[in-house]
Amino acid sequence: MKKTTVLLENIYFGEGPRWKDGQLWLSDIFDNSVLKVDVSSGSTNKICEVDGEPSGLGWLADGRLLVVSMKNKKVMRLEDDGSLVEHADLSGIADHDTNDMVVDKTGRAYVGNFGFNLQAFIKEHGREAALAPNASLPTAKLACISPDGNVSVAADDLVFPNGCVLTDEGSTLVVAETFGRRLTAFDVASDGRLSGKRIWADLGDVTPDGICLDAAGAIWVADSGSNRAVRVAEGGEVLARVETSQRCFAVALGGRDGRTLYCCTAPSSVASDLLHARQGKIEQIQVEVPAY
Repeated sequence: MKKTTVLLENIYFGEGPRWKDGQLWLSDIFDNSVLKVDVSSGSTNKICEVDGEPSGLGWLADGRLLVVSMKNKKVMRLEDDGSLVEHADLSGIADHDTNDMVVDKTGRAYVGNFGFNLQAFIKEHGREAALAPNASLPTAKLACISPDGNVSVAADDLVFPNGCVLTDEGSTLVVAETFGRRLTAFDVASDGRLSGKRIWADLGDVTPDGICLDAAGAIWVADSGSNRAVRVAEGGEVLARVETSQRCFAVALGGRDGRTLYCCTAPSSVASDLLHARQGKIEQIQVEVPAY
């Protein structure tokens, strides 16, 4: 298995990596900040601070940044004057933390959420209990946000909907169900409504978190349960694996030719394990197939 190298250290917990305008963007959840990374030098620029733990990132059609505020169950919008304003309130859909997000070219966003109190569950039962075949976990809804901020339910009955990608020119949405250990697909109508729910890939022992799409239609999956990311084809065949130095929570393809896989890693996802020291990293590796 090929191994990554370290691009950036000294962050708490990277999430939501995105490649845009020649630079890598990401959220540092426990630093409450959104960062932009110059991958040629490893230098970082703090774009904004986001109360309530930022996660998924995306952009409206006019270029304004959207960022999920997990604890506040909101999507925030960075205005041209540098102010951060509320774009959408998801508290009517999400009972617990919101998490990752994908935004299409029109500015329509899809946002997942935990569905239950993950940290309390882990503290009481341990993380493996959530992955047990007979685990009975609450399900969650996937939110759809129109470009003007209106919120609706896009899908329900999902087990911890997390990372999402849009494939086939935006006509198919694939969402990672973290504790369902699968990727689930939907057809996307012109108005954003979802239908045709189906399993895109059963992932076996892979616990998917963030995902990204490549030009061949395969999906790179961050395996939050281990030190790896895997490239998966529709149907579940594992096409490639890369090894990270610690657990892998999110991935993005980018770089000069789109063939660099960036991995957000940390020793844990539990806040109490991470807040005493900056142990998060951004790792990188060259891959064969470029970004979608």
